[in-house]
Amino acid sequence: MALSSEVREVLAGVAERMHGCRSILFITGAGISADSNLPTYRGVGGLYNDTDAEEGIPIEEALSGNMLTRRPDIAWRHISRIEKACRNAVFNRGHEVIALLEKKFERVWVLTQNVDGFHREAGSNNVIDIHGDLRKLACTMCPWREVVQSYANLTDIPPDCPECHSLVRPEVVLFGEMLPMDKLAVLYQQSELGFDMVFSVGTSSLFPYIVEPVVAAKRYGIPTVEINPGQTDLSRMVDFRVKAGAADSLDYLWSLISG
Repeated sequence: MALSSEVREVLAGVAERMHGCRSILFITGAGISADSNLPTYRGVGGLYNDTDAEEGIPIEEALSGNMLTRRPDIAWRHISRIEKACRNAVFNRGHEVIALLEKKFERVWVLTQNVDGFHREAGSNNVIDIHGDLRKLACTMCPWREVVQSYANLTDIPPDCPECHSLVRPEVVLFGEMLPMDKLAVLYQQSELGFDMVFSVGTSSLFPYIVEPVVAAKRYGIPTVEINPGQTDLSRMVDFRVKAGAADSLDYLWSLISG
């Protein structure tokens, strides 16, 4: 999709500010994977635009840690639905550009809400996947772990551990669960070092830990950018508002700064 002249002008301003940067934080949400034909948020987005799951249970309850404990069959049914939507998709130009920027600048980090693993597949090394990765499976009782390419080959849903036959789960944060402390520690450490620029890309900015880095940057006069075709609570706050899709916007931005 061609970018409008207004969007190109805003991105030119972003590129100009980036020339003096040494460190950049990208905060990404489902919108960056929309160009890989993944549906956007709700669930992994668009999958759950209705209020309730098929069982008449609110989706936030069906996909909760509590439901995984009480009724793993229900939780896994919806986890599998999300995985199936991601199964044959691959990373896109937006993910690629962020990986390229990691090589161009001294310090680039990605804080992503996405569980599709695309940032690492595209070549980014400094990734805080705060909600986990669907393809990483773990036993709830023993140390067994495995990375799978898809759930298509899982014999049973919900799956059992091949070693102790206990329940297996994906290493993702379900509703009502705590964020992983090790990943939060990395986020806090990098935030204390500071960034010269902060991008919010394709996220509806619903969670405080996703909004706070942008708010903090704004507080200290650090340039902030939002790339999102829709309106969010951050839209009026940021210095540069790019009303377009992630892949096209990041590709054009790369063309401006890669010379």
